Amino acid sequence: MKRAAAVVVLGLLACSPAFAFRCGNKLVSKGDSRTEVAAKCGEPTEVSAQRSVYRRPVIWSHGRPYYLGQDFIEVPVESWVYNLGPHKFMRRVIFEDGVVAEIETLGYGFNPD
Repeated sequence: MKRAAAVVVLGLLACSPAFAFRCGNKLVSKGDSRTEVAAKCGEPTEVSAQRSVYRRPVIWSHGRPYYLGQDFIEVPVESWVYNLGPHKFMRRVIFEDGVVAEIETLGYGFNPD
């Protein structure tokens, strides 16, 4: 029973968003710019076509959001996938307005041959 619970927990962790990941000895985390991520990890294996979402402008103060007006602004969204090899999980880095907003853990990587 304990083994089955451990497998379920590990499976959920593998599919959940991460807060950071390592590229060699460098750490990529939320809030990093595209330039910082490219400098730390190099060019991604895959880049998605840029799209846009519309959101209300927000300022965060003391962990609480404060919305500025009722108008929506266009926010560009782009995702990069890093294949870290067959013995490590791949990562999808989602940028909103040029800044890391989310890091997803995907399945194991592969050899590019």
